[in-house]
Amino acid sequence: MPSNRRPIQRLIEAKANLWRDRLSPYLTRYASHLSLLTLFFLLTSLGNFNPQALRPVGEPPSSGNPGPTFLPRRMSLPSETGYLIKGALPFTIIPQRPRREVIIYVVEPGDVVTSIAQKFGLQPETIQWSNSQLYPYPDLLYIGEELFILPVDGVYHKVEAGDTLASIAEEYKVDPSAILESEYNDIADPEALVVGQMLVVPGGSKPYVAQVVYAGPPPPEAAQGSGNFMWPVSGVITQGYWDGHRAVDVGAPCGTSIYASDSGYVSSLGWMDGYGNYILLSHGNGWETLYAHLSQILVRPNTSVQRGALIGRVGITGRSTGCHLHFEIRQHGTKRNPFGLLP
Repeated sequence: MPSNRRPIQRLIEAKANLWRDRLSPYLTRYASHLSLLTLFFLLTSLGNFNPQALRPVGEPPSSGNPGPTFLPRRMSLPSETGYLIKGALPFTIIPQRPRREVIIYVVEPGDVVTSIAQKFGLQPETIQWSNSQLYPYPDLLYIGEELFILPVDGVYHKVEAGDTLASIAEEYKVDPSAILESEYNDIADPEALVVGQMLVVPGGSKPYVAQVVYAGPPPPEAAQGSGNFMWPVSGVITQGYWDGHRAVDVGAPCGTSIYASDSGYVSSLGWMDGYGNYILLSHGNGWETLYAHLSQILVRPNTSVQRGALIGRVGITGRSTGCHLHFEIRQHGTKRNPFGLLP
């Protein structure tokens, strides 16, 4: 048997050599390609490899202009001390600085004093006290109206003949130094103020002035209110109760029904500057409710109305920047906070 195995072994070896000779060129070629690809991926994974820098061995470098150098959008660079420092960001960071000047704001649709104040980080009283047309009636806004916007809370005062720093400070309940030393004022001579000059009074305030609506005598057998008030309209609160706006504004589409908040009688109605079309109901025991900016008045003077009765429709009459109801509740002439009296 061993003598028979030798020819077989030689035959196998001969065939193996034949296949090796045939496949050797292909294996060598594929192996070299695989090595080059592996090397290429290793270099590019390092992040700073430029494929254009590769050239055949022995070929001189290009004599033309060098190509651009590409850097990462953000990288760390070595400083002179050897420590790493952050590279410049690809955008500019603008630091927020406090505003130092009075600016003009143009009233837009839907604006109310409180929303304007919120835009500029101020108290609503500052908007009112800086614009004489809004004091004491903050509802006298109209679209396109220009308002002074102070850089800080306080009062914007126009110097009149006879004004002194002491008299202005006393009027607005501040120390004269608050006006004189304010960075917002340019006072050349504190002893001789310029008539017509506008001064910022930081921290200043004005007294509250009650708004008066005149009413007629009650009719015979006038309905009496229960003191249990209801919301006169469905909508969205656009402005709440604050010192300069002792009422609540409810935004709703023009034409939305308005109902009597409590039983009573129509003590006054008609047109009033700022309020536009309005209705004043008297409920007895010193209570009154006022409804303003109406598009329609659906009751007559000196007539009784029951709680929940239809009395008018939402509008945009008077000084108004959008369809809404201005609603007040009064007790013996004093405007009460409606949120504490409504369900």
